[in-house]
Amino acid sequence: MLHTWNDNWGLRVAECPCDVHFIEWVRETGLKEQSIYHFGTGGHHVVGAELGTDGHTIVGITASVGEYQDFIQMAVERPRFSANYLAFFGDIYLTNPKLLPEFDIVTLFHVAEFRSEKNDAYGALSERGMIEALLSKLKLGGWVLFYPGSYAWAKAKPIVEAIAGEGLIRREGGYKTLELYRKAR
Repeated sequence: MLHTWNDNWGLRVAECPCDVHFIEWVRETGLKEQSIYHFGTGGHHVVGAELGTDGHTIVGITASVGEYQDFIQMAVERPRFSANYLAFFGDIYLTNPKLLPEFDIVTLFHVAEFRSEKNDAYGALSERGMIEALLSKLKLGGWVLFYPGSYAWAKAKPIVEAIAGEGLIRREGGYKTLELYRKAR
């Protein structure tokens, strides 16, 4: 059986400001018409709702049935909501790069929060395998962002550092609670 997330994460900026900080970063840097892959939509879908109205295109993934149902409800109530934002339900550790377009930005704020032995039962990718699959769809020079405030950052950080150490990505600094990297090769 698919490993799903049984919670529906509302917008709780005090606990998890990464989505709001991401929106602010995109707007403050003046990026236009970016193609974005967003890991962990939250039931609020704020990244898609906000950046979609700015002309960016966003693909978001959630493993929460409730969060996906919220997306459907928002799309029904506001038809233009899904014009630039597509959320889908699934396990990010089953990412098949052949199903994805190229992206300018990939957000991986929730790396290592969700992967467990439950994913092993159906041959899901490792943390590193999932990151590499998404990096394969990131344009050269494209941005990949991480959130060190995640409760699982202690597990994710060595993986990110190893990938950076191999020259696949390079750190470009930070923005508020986010770590900014660019695809180097």
